[in-house]
Amino acid sequence: MIIITKTQELIDFCKKCSAYEYVTLDTEFLRERTYYSKLCLVQMAHPGNTEDSAVLIDPLSPDLSLDPLYELFKDPNVVKVFHAARQDLEIFFIDKKIIPFPFFDTQVAAMVCGFGEQVGYEKLVRSICNEGLDKSSRFTDWSARPLSNKQMHYAIGDVTYLREIY
Repeated sequence: MIIITKTQELIDFCKKCSAYEYVTLDTEFLRERTYYSKLCLVQMAHPGNTEDSAVLIDPLSPDLSLDPLYELFKDPNVVKVFHAARQDLEIFFIDKKIIPFPFFDTQVAAMVCGFGEQVGYEKLVRSICNEGLDKSSRFTDWSARPLSNKQMHYAIGDVTYLREIY
């Protein structure tokens, strides 16, 4: 599993992503004791099933600037795909006053397709991908480093299945 901790690594990955029609994204954050969410992890994937097609981006790394990601967010040729995008968009807007464009929310699309209101990601993964998800790491401390293998596996699943759902 690839964990991006340096700006140059993020530049390289975003450059690869810019060649695709879409990328999938998710975030993990802390919000229990703060007014605004603290961004702790960004998960991102582009089409394909190679080992380097999905990454974890560590915004807590002192050697990483998220500016290359924010530049990709401005690319009108790459659709940014989220599930239940509101909190993800809020984090990026608060941090850099940017909203990824264009973006696609699979939760909204699922509602239009008859899955019901506010359908969860896990239900879509089961229904569309015929896979189950271990959601036990959902409410862990995402600011603690190093991340456990269980946390990383959970996090990367939030963008890898999203490719098939999209």
